[in-house]
Amino acid sequence: MAQTGQVLFGSRNATLPRDRYIASLYRKVARTMATSDFRLINRSYSPTLVRFGAHYVPRDTLVLAVSEALLIAISLLLATTLRFWNRATVYDYLAHQWFRFAVVGIASQLAFYYNNMYDRRTVAKRSLLFTRTLRAIGVAFLALSVLYYVFPPLRLERGIVILAAAIVPCFTIAWRLALCNRKSFSRSVERVLFLGTEAHGIGVTQEIMRAPELQYKIVGFLEEKAERVGQPLVSPGIIGGIAQLEEIVETEQIDRLVISLGERRGVMPIHQLAALKFQGLPIEDAHSMYERITGRIMLQQLQPSWLVLCDGFHKSNLLIALKRVIDIAVSAVLILLTLPVVLLTAIAIRMESRGPVLFKQERIGLGGRPFQILKFRSMRQGSGNGPPSWTSDRDPRITRVGNFIRKFRIDELPQLLNILCGKMSLVGPRPEVPYFCELLEREIPYFNQRHSVRPGLTGWAQVKYQYGASLEEAKIKFEFDLFYIKHLSLLLDLSIIFETAKVVLLGRGAK
Repeated sequence: MAQTGQVLFGSRNATLPRDRYIASLYRKVARTMATSDFRLINRSYSPTLVRFGAHYVPRDTLVLAVSEALLIAISLLLATTLRFWNRATVYDYLAHQWFRFAVVGIASQLAFYYNNMYDRRTVAKRSLLFTRTLRAIGVAFLALSVLYYVFPPLRLERGIVILAAAIVPCFTIAWRLALCNRKSFSRSVERVLFLGTEAHGIGVTQEIMRAPELQYKIVGFLEEKAERVGQPLVSPGIIGGIAQLEEIVETEQIDRLVISLGERRGVMPIHQLAALKFQGLPIEDAHSMYERITGRIMLQQLQPSWLVLCDGFHKSNLLIALKRVIDIAVSAVLILLTLPVVLLTAIAIRMESRGPVLFKQERIGLGGRPFQILKFRSMRQGSGNGPPSWTSDRDPRITRVGNFIRKFRIDELPQLLNILCGKMSLVGPRPEVPYFCELLEREIPYFNQRHSVRPGLTGWAQVKYQYGASLEEAKIKFEFDLFYIKHLSLLLDLSIIFETAKVVLLGRGAK
């Protein structure tokens, strides 16, 4: 049976077969573009977000990181010149010892990253900028001192280190202050218009307003009902009707159009949208934009067709095999490296309270199959009796030792044995107990899809969100988990591991 135009485009014209409908659409769009004086303007902008693997980084953050890498290199060059004050000696030193400079640069930028120096909201105040920069440089040189002690061939000449320790923070602070004073560095670049006023579109605007570093400017919403024009929604509100789409795109110099319509059949102006698309205007669905800027998939008003037709959810045999090889190798190494911490933790638990050192609990793993997860016991003996419950802030069941090992995730170390045995992976959605799985599967659509990959010691939801202690928080965490499953890759796993190190060092999000 021939597919109709209504099925494909939600048009009122339901009588034309698919091929005739498409041909008719092309002719109408061509006539519209030929007879209209409409031209897009302000098309010289560049994307405000740069894609790395599965997630996006603000362009300004990338520019800042690259420019500071160059700045650190210049600082080391200046320190070397001041130390030797001889061109031939400097050239010879740089030619044969360049790898030592690379180690210093990497250590410095990792220190900036782990001190949240690339979160512009964190260092918005100048006083905080000074203290964070000095602390990051101090941490970097402390780490280098340990590294030089363990691996002497990497050691940089002492005079260069002393000079660089003074030059790098001065250059870094001066550069950041200069960037902050430039309006072009922080101005809104992309002007965004929303077609429709549904809740998922409003959710996108709220996320944009919370993140000024994205450099998006919300111009307003277009609504089908003329009587709603001028009504406030968020900031701003409804600025026109859907019939005025082309006019408003031109007059407001729109750089991006986001579709947030609920019922699209007979409402979406497909001819105007096609004409705008042909002229180069970026057009995307609200769910796609939300995923791009937040790193999670919004479940609100999510159509099954979006999940079916979108890119992602691809799990090749090679990827799964590589993940398993990495899991085995890394977990074996970590078991050996953390053995002293494991022994000290076991002694501390035994000294504080009676009961077993290890805690076993049934969780749901790959394919919905149950397994026994291992953890250091962080609660008083007998606290696990009764129905399962989420851990709350200052939970009275948690011991003093348990509070410490939970804060720095030491209680999770025995799960390295689960990884070695193949029940878990280093990175993946955290495994839930059967009771919560049954509850959440009833309340959250697609929740059982998190069992399509091995559960992880850490995951995208763990580094991006707080501990989930309610149904609403569990829903948000699953939106992050769904994003991870959709974009499963080794590069995403690597970024999660880097971010996990920051979470552990800062003790964030633990309960």
